Amino acid sequence: MRDRLLRMQIGLRTLRRLGVAGVGVGWLALCVVFGAAIAEPAQTCGGLPNLGDGWETASPAAEGFDPDSICTLGPRLAALKEADPHGVVVVRHGKLVYEAYFSGDDGRWPQQHWNKPLAPTPHDARTKHDLQSMTKSVTALLVGIALDRGDLKSLDAPVLSFFPSYADLQTPDRLRITVRDVLTMRTGLRWQYKPYLSMARRMDAAPDPFRFFLEQPVTGTPGKTWRYNNGTAEIAGAIVHRASGVPLDQFAKRYLFDPLGIDDWEWGRMANGDPGASWGLRLRPRDLAKIGQLVLNRGTWRGHRVVSSEWIEQMIAPHVIRPHFKYGYLWWLDRRTVDGREVDVVEAIGWGGQYLEVIPSLDMVLVVTAGLYDFKGGNPQGLANDAALEMVLRATRP
Repeated sequence: MRDRLLRMQIGLRTLRRLGVAGVGVGWLALCVVFGAAIAEPAQTCGGLPNLGDGWETASPAAEGFDPDSICTLGPRLAALKEADPHGVVVVRHGKLVYEAYFSGDDGRWPQQHWNKPLAPTPHDARTKHDLQSMTKSVTALLVGIALDRGDLKSLDAPVLSFFPSYADLQTPDRLRITVRDVLTMRTGLRWQYKPYLSMARRMDAAPDPFRFFLEQPVTGTPGKTWRYNNGTAEIAGAIVHRASGVPLDQFAKRYLFDPLGIDDWEWGRMANGDPGASWGLRLRPRDLAKIGQLVLNRGTWRGHRVVSSEWIEQMIAPHVIRPHFKYGYLWWLDRRTVDGREVDVVEAIGWGGQYLEVIPSLDMVLVVTAGLYDFKGGNPQGLANDAALEMVLRATRP
């Protein structure tokens, strides 16, 4: 009964975050959740492989988990076929304590290759996975590093000051759009949601994707009107490039990936050759967990300062507050309640069920990857993450 109630909570929460557009398909998925069978829980955790990637490992019990609970995480996720999980990684107190991987349909997603069939794919600790919109959150870190280095002088700089060739776009409203507005998705520029992801695909295929976004009509007040879109992250990535003189992916390698010991990565490109700052990054889940640990550590990794603590604090502060969520600088902020206990979480979220959860009060990082790529924008893509987060929180000892 407890597992059935857990599934009910997962389904209802996912529907709430989908909004009205996803209710029809969401209810169908919820009915599937109620009826699926749970595998028998495993009683022990296997050892974690040493990949020489900088992670120190520890037993779940040593880091404050009930081992009889945390060690069922993999089998229970595997039984959630409708969630299509690909991987889960749990870190606590800076140590890797649990991971599990699953076979499932997957593919690499340059968005020009829309609606292509997925291929059956085995996943393990060495398999890179598309981050999709989690890439936006990594881009926010790169903006902070550029600011720390002095490449970028101010978040209040007008966006068009980085694009002097767009003189024809210098209308009074557009000249008011700042770097800060880009990071909070409050440019006021139009971004159509239907057909699903059509604007993102058009922008990625455009000869000049940055002009494509900045020439959209101003339909709201810059600095006030929030509208989720890919264009803002692409502009943020372009600003890092133009301010530093280093292409975004090489800037990331030099100032983020190398300091974190991330040496196996890919970055998909738009049609113009620039890295997709809103969707293109591929990392191993363990390496994605390093990004989470960097945020949790307020900008340090293994005692080395990568980005300032001031930037981390700004980045994960609630700059946009809505009834069901808060938003920082290209990071989501949420609150979860399990068994009457509330925890605040900082989230990077990507299409298809990709999640990075940072839980400061528990000194914890959770990574979940999945393959729920829905081309109509209706299914509850957070099923695997919501299930994993609920189970991990319940397994955490006070």
